[in-house]
Amino acid sequence: MNIYDFDGTIYDGDSSIDFFKYCIHKNKKCLLILPKFLLSILLYIIKIKDKEYLKSCFYSFLKYFNNIDEIIDDFWKINKSKIKEFYKSQKEPTDIIITAGPEFLIEKMSQELNFKLIGTKVNKHTGLLESKNCHDTEKVNRLKELGITSCKNFYSDSNSDTPLTKIANNSFKVKGNEFTRW
Repeated sequence: MNIYDFDGTIYDGDSSIDFFKYCIHKNKKCLLILPKFLLSILLYIIKIKDKEYLKSCFYSFLKYFNNIDEIIDDFWKINKSKIKEFYKSQKEPTDIIITAGPEFLIEKMSQELNFKLIGTKVNKHTGLLESKNCHDTEKVNRLKELGITSCKNFYSDSNSDTPLTKIANNSFKVKGNEFTRW
């Protein structure tokens, strides 16, 4: 099997940021989260709060939508084109996408492109995290929980995914639609 990161790897950009921007266009109330979110960034930097708190503050904009599933569907109608061509041309049905991004957002692409998704569990109505942030060594932990201790190829654009290179036969650093050995 092949394992891929999502944002910046098979998706051109950061899907959470793109989704937030999209949601602002749908409901300006989303901007109300910015003061608390900016404070959460400061608290994270000075190590008073963890990344899970930071992300929950960010995703709190979800509370302004009663029809979040419809918003997600509309978002992907516009942003599906940001799935990179290199991935579309080599994807396999056994692929696993593991990401710090929220599962509720990427799930539609998981179904459409037929890959297994492992991500951060975020309540799509409240924005509260329901799992650890799926980042860095947590990605390896999540795979181990599923009995996965190795893979054929691993692809990522981020150095924070270095722990996954240790379980891959081959690791590739992605930049745009190109990749090189890690």
